[in-house]
This record gives sequence, structure tokens and C-alpha cells, in this order.
Amino acid sequence: MLRTVVCVSGGGTNLQAILDAVKSGQVTNTEIIAVISNNAGAYALTRAEENGIPGMLLSPKDYPDRESYHAAFMKKMRELSPDLIVLAGFLVRIPKEMTTEFEGKIINIHPSLIPSFCGVGYYGLKVHEAVLARGVKITGATVHFVDAGMDEGPIIAQKAVRVEEDDTPEILQRRVMEEAEWILLPQAIDDIANNRLTVQNGYVRKG
Repeated sequence: MLRTVVCVSGGGTNLQAILDAVKSGQVTNTEIIAVISNNAGAYALTRAEENGIPGMLLSPKDYPDRESYHAAFMKKMRELSPDLIVLAGFLVRIPKEMTTEFEGKIINIHPSLIPSFCGVGYYGLKVHEAVLARGVKITGATVHFVDAGMDEGPIIAQKAVRVEEDDTPEILQRRVMEEAEWILLPQAIDDIANNRLTVQNGYVRKG
């Protein structure tokens, strides 16, 4: 059983997609053991409560400095000892130490086709604003392993989504979630839980 912790900053729609996939049997051999948020008002914590999953608040605002926050974050992760950490719209940079200690056990969903529109400053609605400002015709989402870089880890899966002429950032964000994020993330978790993925020389191989 893949003991999984999901980290979320906001509403938790990707978390809900994971929970639904586990319930339906689309994702197998997986147990969500905790949901962590940096935001006390995150609806993701309500989703966790409604599903009988421990929800935990770890906010940088509650610590005197980032070093103290990172130490608390690492302490909690060591206590939970997950097999997989899923960053599902988590807008706080995780401790660098975590990428070493949990190497190969952290994945992230990003709302663009990496390496486009990723890295520092590209998160949430800002990604979709940048996509529309550049005038690209195809965007999408990417699931990748997390390393010490920003959106630089080995890519697990990607899915393209068409950009329509009358899109707003909000409309495009919703389409990318529905057509890509909510599909890719559960699939990636199921592949990991069932040992279908390996990383060789920085590339993810399936099978």
C-alpha cells in the first residue's frame, strides 16, 4: 500500500480528483494518510476532514523564520514517513533537504507543458495569464518528480489542452484542470503504486 501525503494550498480540486480515483478503484494500492496545507482557510482541509483523513496546517506565518518552518515541515514528514508526497497546488517551496531525503518520492502537478511557462513566478492563475499573453495555441499540464530545482525534475506524463480564442485565464485554468490535471495526477499515482515507473538517467520509463 502506497502511503501518500498530499500537500495543498487552496481548494484542493486535484486532491478531490485523487480521492475520487481511490474510491472508484481507478487508483489502487494507495492510502492517503494526511493532507497538509500552508493555508488555514484552504478548502482542501475540509475535503480531508469529510473523507476521514487527518488534515494538518503548517504555515510559514506561524514560525519566526523560514529555517524554523522548514525544520517543522521536515519533522512532520519524518513522523508521517510517507511512500509518496504529492504537491497538488502547493504554493510554498518545500525544504531542499526534503528533495534529498525523499528523493524519488515527491511528485508535482504543474499547469503547463514543461519546460514552457514554468519555474520561478509561474504558479496558479499566473501560468494561464502568461499562456494567453504569449498567444500559444496549445497548453496543458505536466506531472513530474520533484528535485532541488524549480519544475525541473524528471517528467512523468503530460497532456495537451487547446487554447480557445475567447479564453480568460479562469476559463483556461478550469479546462486544463478538467482535461489534463485531474486525469494525469491520479494516473501517475496509480503507476507509482503499482511499480510501473522507473527513472533512468533523468528520464521516466513506463512499463
